[in-house]
Amino acid sequence: MNLKELYQEIILEHGKNPRNLRKTENFNKDAKGNNPLCGDNVHVYLKLDENKKVHDISFEGSGCAISMASASIMTDLVKGKAEKEVKEIVEDFLSMIKENPDLKTNLLKEDEKTKLMCLSGVKQYPMRVKCATLSWHTLVTAIDGENTEVNTEKTN
Repeated sequence: MNLKELYQEIILEHGKNPRNLRKTENFNKDAKGNNPLCGDNVHVYLKLDENKKVHDISFEGSGCAISMASASIMTDLVKGKAEKEVKEIVEDFLSMIKENPDLKTNLLKEDEKTKLMCLSGVKQYPMRVKCATLSWHTLVTAIDGENTEVNTEKTN
């Protein structure tokens, strides 16, 4: 199996069987996101502990396979990480999706980086970049406690 096939398999698996697709009980941070061009919607729920570590994370929403797979992969990768680490991972992911060919962070294991790299192909399709990044922008909004809905037409 070549890398492209592996990436497609990971996206399809997470798109069809998203992880953490539920509402976190006793969440203490949340945010909603919307991609009006293709209709993707996401609501990210976080439960941060007293040390600002992600005790639990989940999402609800609907959208294309890329959007759902990205949210699923994101929730898997940031669970158990400190808020500062999460923001570094998000920044690295967004940079990889938009311009950098690789991930720079040392906060992820190689298999976790592979999962994220499977989304890198969307940079060839500018409209799909917004699908892949919606949940990530929404996660940052939740962490920061901003009381606004993320709209892909207003994010970079």
